Amino acid sequence: METLVSQENLAIRGHELLKRDIIRGAFKPGEKLLMSGLKERYGLGVGPLREALSQLVAERLVVAISQRGYRVAPMSLGELFDIYDARANLEAMLLGLAIERGDDAWEAEILARAHTLTKVVEVRNAEEQLSLWDARHKAFHTAIVAGCGSPHLLQVRAYLFDQAERYRHLWLQHTVFSEQALEAKRREHAALIEAILARDSARACNLMREHLMGPVPIITELMQAHGTAAGQPAA
Repeated sequence: METLVSQENLAIRGHELLKRDIIRGAFKPGEKLLMSGLKERYGLGVGPLREALSQLVAERLVVAISQRGYRVAPMSLGELFDIYDARANLEAMLLGLAIERGDDAWEAEILARAHTLTKVVEVRNAEEQLSLWDARHKAFHTAIVAGCGSPHLLQVRAYLFDQAERYRHLWLQHTVFSEQALEAKRREHAALIEAILARDSARACNLMREHLMGPVPIITELMQAHGTAAGQPAA
């Protein structure tokens, strides 16, 4: 039993590490994931790594190639637009429900998360700032939609969020270290909060859609510059 638990823990660890590295671009879209290289990189055996890879296939971050191992899933502009359009429309719908159903505690949580997000600029270490801003930005948006009261809709939202992670990370690296970009986001967040507290559903939902679609042109440019726009496998 102890060995089984240990194996499960190793598989979870492998999944977390490999997923993080794929999202952050350590492995490129279409790149072959050689078992020998993964074993050396993560210090894990074949069993836990296969379990981790199977989970990532289910999450559409890795593609299984019959009898030939695994590749990182490709990225494409078509997928980018589809994921972001779906996210923006779903998030706007959830926000509308949250405005209808949310109480004073919901409003207070949004304000608290917004406040902690503004504190990120005080962090000077680049990697820490990127991770902290990402975590607090996620928490802010999660607090906004939490008032919808639907676990099933929130589960669909979480899936779309995961699908967008690789694309988001390109935008995040470009944004977090730009004071101009951060200031623009702060203004968007402030306008969004104002509409939410006024319970102006139509305005808040429109602002949410615009806010979430905003990164798409930037990500498009970055993908084209990095040569990942076509989603072609690496050699």
